[in-house]
Amino acid sequence: MAAELAVKARRQLGRSLSLRLVDAGSCNACELELNALSNPYYDLERFGLRFVASPRHADVLLVTGPVTKNMREALLRTYDAMPAPKWVVAVGDCAACGGLYADSYACERGVGGVLPVNLRIAGCPPSPTKLLEGLLALCIPPA
Repeated sequence: MAAELAVKARRQLGRSLSLRLVDAGSCNACELELNALSNPYYDLERFGLRFVASPRHADVLLVTGPVTKNMREALLRTYDAMPAPKWVVAVGDCAACGGLYADSYACERGVGGVLPVNLRIAGCPPSPTKLLEGLLALCIPPA
């Protein structure tokens, strides 16, 4: 799935990607790992990937957390504000399928129940290396 998506993303978005993060009810472990991508060791920006503050400037929507019912509307508004083409990446097990909170009355069982998901990065939380590999799969086609 990642190889097919990489070719498609490269064709539509080029070599750089702007990322918008929405915490849809996470425990913040995924955010800590995402923050590590900006430190000098991982240096996310050397690959042409950068976080942006506005969904209007974003190509990729990164979603963490199982998507609580209270965050559903905010997530939909953020997605609607993004220009096409746009991609949705579920970061972590909670965003992918609800994780530990899947059976909670207050959650949507992950991003897939609310938005179309283009890529899932598994882990609880996923390591910065795994996050980087997943994001690079969007903009660098496999050799």
